[in-house]
Amino acid sequence: MFESLFTATASSALTLTEVIITIISAFICGGIISITYRKTSAKGHYSENFGLTMILLPAVISIIIMLIGSDVARAFSLAGAFSIIRFRSAPGEPKDIAYVLFAMASGLASGVGAFMYAAAFTLILCVVMLILSKTRFKVKAETAKQLTITIPEDLDYESAFDEVMRTYTDFTELRRVKTASLGSLYQLTYLVELKENISTKAFIDELRCRNGNLNISLSLTADLDNQ
Repeated sequence: MFESLFTATASSALTLTEVIITIISAFICGGIISITYRKTSAKGHYSENFGLTMILLPAVISIIIMLIGSDVARAFSLAGAFSIIRFRSAPGEPKDIAYVLFAMASGLASGVGAFMYAAAFTLILCVVMLILSKTRFKVKAETAKQLTITIPEDLDYESAFDEVMRTYTDFTELRRVKTASLGSLYQLTYLVELKENISTKAFIDELRCRNGNLNISLSLTADLDNQ
């Protein structure tokens, strides 16, 4: 009786066992992707709702694929039904978009019955993402801050702050040098990642001792290209 319920879900009959295996496979892939997303997210930037979505999305995609099968008319009907839905969400990061496409691909592979393929590329890509997140290839904007230091024109900015940066930061990159006050001052813009348990006040005080107590600002990373 239950087997006959899946006869009309695709162009070829599906058994209850096949449907259950497909959904379980999609859930497993989604769970692995969700765990990887959590491990590669910076502290305080993990979204629980997005993590749950990564678990559900492959299963939803696999169900849709089983429903469509090779029926072109049914595919167009479903496309029309989904087109009337308006998805409202805050703009995500490029990494989040990659995870969504990743989850959809694993659901697609599970839906067509390529379980080993889905498992293989899910594990491989998750390992690659974990490796990238542990290296300097990861996006620094999540944990980095923008540091702007004003210095007099006679100060050698290329080495003046090296000792301070080594003491207080794990990562430092000089992103911009700009003149100010008709060339009598320089504004240096750094991208910095502070070490854990570091006093921001102590860091700024050390910088003030070297820039003649001129202006210093430390803020969340901004888009330097638009300044």
